[in-house]
Amino acid sequence: MVAVECRFTWYWLADLCQKEEMTFVLGHALYMKAMQGGKAKNDKIDAHKIAVLVRGGRFPQAYVYPAEMRATGDLLRRRCHLARKRAELLAHIHHTNSQYNLPEIGKRLANKANREDVAEHFPDPSVRKAIEVDVSLIDHDEQLLGEVELYLTRSAKAHDVQTFARLQSVPGIGQILALVILYEIQDIARFPRVQDFGSYGRLVKCAKESNGKRLGTSGKKIGNVHLRWAFAEAAVLFIRQNQLGKAYFAKLEHKHGKAKALTVLAHKLGRAVYDRLTREQAFDLQRFVTA
Repeated sequence: MVAVECRFTWYWLADLCQKEEMTFVLGHALYMKAMQGGKAKNDKIDAHKIAVLVRGGRFPQAYVYPAEMRATGDLLRRRCHLARKRAELLAHIHHTNSQYNLPEIGKRLANKANREDVAEHFPDPSVRKAIEVDVSLIDHDEQLLGEVELYLTRSAKAHDVQTFARLQSVPGIGQILALVILYEIQDIARFPRVQDFGSYGRLVKCAKESNGKRLGTSGKKIGNVHLRWAFAEAAVLFIRQNQLGKAYFAKLEHKHGKAKALTVLAHKLGRAVYDRLTREQAFDLQRFVTA
């Protein structure tokens, strides 16, 4: 058996162990940091602590992602990084406009046609040049994103076309969110209960309790942040896309407030996705908003 902490260099070792038919165990980095903190730290001490945890049955295991889908999942995360960079460039144009106290641009710059003459909105030549650079980078990023998204869609259909289609049948989940959920879950069977799936997706908070007294929550950083983002986005899109969703959210908002209402809705969408993938049930909107 080979046991290692979950760092970015474990891929080659997992593949080598699979090739040599050796048991490979991956340790959850945050859990291990909490359990084995000490005064001194070096490779020898770390190896001994890992061996003790494995021998005592206290080794916190992380999921060893299969090699056949691992590279595509990494490419999808890179696509999300590029999308954030594009959003930062769009925001920089608006911030620059506010910085020089100019009139509102009045256009949605996410549309390529609205960016053609946006640089002329800025009278200073140096500022105009900076905006031209931003627009050029945005155009280039959009071209790359289109190519990457096409490749990812084709790969998803080759890996698991049925799951990819089922995810898109849930209101609020489109092509990109379906890709994120598909490649972050990989296999829904690894979650025996819906509660395990909700915890993994950061859709629930863990209570800190002692002597019957609740002292807040903990473990906010333990779980899959990409799944949390996907379901949060799905909740917003779910409200926008149908009137029943808006009415249901208004009821939640009246009871819990806006922030908590979005969290509750994201959690319910997570449960709906789990039921859709495990029981192969069709999504029933009327039942969803009345449950």
